[in-house]
Amino acid sequence: MVKLGINIDHIASIRNLRKGFFPDPVEAARIVESAGANGITVHLREDRRHINDDDVKKLKRNIRTKLNLEMSVAPDIVDFAKKIIPDDVCLVPEKRQELTTEGGLDVISNERKIERVVDILRSKNIRVSIFIDPDLRQIETAKKIGADFVELHTGAYANAKSKNAKLQELNKIRLAAESALQLGLGLNAGHGLDYRNVKPIAKINGMHELNIGYSVICRAVFVGLFQAVKEMKKEIKRLEKL
Repeated sequence: MVKLGINIDHIASIRNLRKGFFPDPVEAARIVESAGANGITVHLREDRRHINDDDVKKLKRNIRTKLNLEMSVAPDIVDFAKKIIPDDVCLVPEKRQELTTEGGLDVISNERKIERVVDILRSKNIRVSIFIDPDLRQIETAKKIGADFVELHTGAYANAKSKNAKLQELNKIRLAAESALQLGLGLNAGHGLDYRNVKPIAKINGMHELNIGYSVICRAVFVGLFQAVKEMKKEIKRLEKL
């Protein structure tokens, strides 16, 4: 079955609006796990706009599933990951001005720099994924530099305005997924996935894990976090019967 990682960054975003202590990301992680999520994902951004170092440390100590740390290749973040030893790391691009991650990491143009980071993390027995657009050359380079997984960026698919445009983007993801599997890479996906568009991505052959955050946190405003995660798990579980 396709696994579900829940990104809880925006629990911290809400907390930080009042610069207080509530809602607590660790408590959110407990609820998410109790609802059946297979892992907790957080993005430790260089500007610490939501999740901070202390959050990551507490999550590492308290969660029962696994910790997936999204991060840039900035030296201080890499040093922090070496000390914390998350179960997984997903290397992502990062711009200070962006509201959310806008695209995949350009592995080709930054091959040597990213390869050094991959080597450092894998030497600590951390599984390394690279967040990339569904581009065959990027996937090949990710394999070349030693990544364990690729996480395919599904934003263009999620944001496509017409049915034809969405199908074109879905086909790109399918081809990229096939290429990744043929190269022996693990296959994850995420960005912009919600309750309406998740099924075609989850149905892709070989899909290991989907990382979803914003849509689940938004749904939680109306039905609660436990129920929101349950509903997303249900959407994915239905595929077993197809």
